[in-house]
Amino acid sequence: MRAGAGVIALVVAATAAPVRAAGAADPAAIELGAFSQAPRGAELPAAWEPLTFPGFTKRTTYRLVDDGGTTVLRADAQGAASGLIRRSETDPGTYPVLAWRWKIAGVVDGADATRRDGDDYAARVYVVFKYDPARASVVDRVKRALLRLFYGEDLPHAGIAYIWDNRLPPGTVLASPYTDRVRMIVVRSGNAEAGRWQSEERNVLDDYRRAFGEEPPAIAGVAVMTDSDDTGGSATGWFGDIVLRRAW
Repeated sequence: MRAGAGVIALVVAATAAPVRAAGAADPAAIELGAFSQAPRGAELPAAWEPLTFPGFTKRTTYRLVDDGGTTVLRADAQGAASGLIRRSETDPGTYPVLAWRWKIAGVVDGADATRRDGDDYAARVYVVFKYDPARASVVDRVKRALLRLFYGEDLPHAGIAYIWDNRLPPGTVLASPYTDRVRMIVVRSGNAEAGRWQSEERNVLDDYRRAFGEEPPAIAGVAVMTDSDDTGGSATGWFGDIVLRRAW
C-alpha cells in the first residue's frame, strides 16, 4: 500500500479525536503543534502520534531540532512515508483559521499531484473532518462499511491537504488521486522559496466550502507528512508551530 493510499489510514486515525466543546471561555487560539516550546532533541510532544500505513514499513524520520534558535519539527524521507497526527475535535466555525510555518529543502523530483505514482511532497499539512453519517450517500456508507472491516474503525467525512507542490500554481484545488473525499490545495509551489521559512494562514472553513460545496462537520485532527515513497526519492521538510484560531 503506497502512502497516497494512506490518506485512508490518515482519516481513520483521526476518528477518535477528543471532543473540544466551543464556549464563551474558549481561548483565542488552540495550540496544536507547540514545537517551539519543546526541548531540542526531546521526544515528540505527547499529543502527537505516529501515523503509519498498513503494508509499508519504511517510515519518515521526525525529530525536534534547533533552527536559528527555535525548536522545530524536521522530517526526512528516503523512499519512505509516514506522518504525525494531532487529534483534536474542534468547531471550524469557532476556530476557522489554521496558521503554521514550514520550510523544504526542495521539492520531490518526479512528483506529480495528479497521479498516484507521483503523490509525494516535501511538506503537507492535513485537516481532517469528522464523519457525519447524515451527509453520507448510500454508496459512501457501503464503502465505509467495507473499509471498517479492514481498519476496524469508521472513516471521517472528508479532508483537506495543504501541499507544497512541484509545479501547480498556488490556489490550485484538486482531488486526491486516491479519494475524492480529500481535496488538495496548493499553497506553495516549486523551489524558488525552498530553504526559507514561509508563514501560512488558511481559512479552513472557507476552503472547505469552496472545495466541497457544503458546510463542514467538526475538525477531527491535524496531521503533517513528508514522503517520497511513490517516486523513491528523498525529501526533507520542517514544520513550525501549528495553531487553530478565531477569525480576526
